[in-house]
Amino acid sequence: MIRDDGWARHCIWEHSRTVHELYRRRCRREAEEMTAHAQAAELLLDRVVVGDTLLDAGCGSGYFYHSLVARNVPAQYWGFDAAPSLVEIGRAEMPAFGLPAERLQTMRLEDVDGEFDHVVCINVLSNIDNYHRPLERLLRMARKTVILRESLTDGASYSYVRDDYLDEGVELNVHVNHYDRAEITEFIRRYEFTPQFIEDRRSGGRPELVIGYPHHWAFVLAERI
Repeated sequence: MIRDDGWARHCIWEHSRTVHELYRRRCRREAEEMTAHAQAAELLLDRVVVGDTLLDAGCGSGYFYHSLVARNVPAQYWGFDAAPSLVEIGRAEMPAFGLPAERLQTMRLEDVDGEFDHVVCINVLSNIDNYHRPLERLLRMARKTVILRESLTDGASYSYVRDDYLDEGVELNVHVNHYDRAEITEFIRRYEFTPQFIEDRRSGGRPELVIGYPHHWAFVLAERI
């Protein structure tokens, strides 16, 4: 029998009560702010003016909004994520902090389109099969800046590994990819942006284990020429 729920059934973010609980606490401001979100918001501070729009690609439950508000970044926030359960957490919790529920949408990178002044994508592209098509979409949508935080190295490597931190009885794999800095640079420049690599504050340029596998986090600030 054919089914149409295969993507959700095989999505790791739909199968972790621990992640769901953490995201709800972050929405309620009961958990510590992500260092990556703080750093991304600070990068935006001098680049966002009143009236600018911002898209949070792979937003989880939308709690990056808190980091923007805390620093008086005057962006009109929109977010989307492919995991319906994570978006529903945000739609239930974030209106209490001033973010309308409709500003959080469920969709995949392949589905999103539009125009925004700023696009932010944190810890997403390294955990999908490849970056080319989704990053192209993000660059085409952005009028001013694109900010990425991904696992970047000198030379690319691709892995598809077991995630042992999911709910009991769930056996799923996830991509853990490290993209080549030079290749990313050339790709971003192709879309008339100037990329700048910035050391990740949390990891300090050192590998960080995530679900037991090393990630080489770095920020990319891409500004349209």
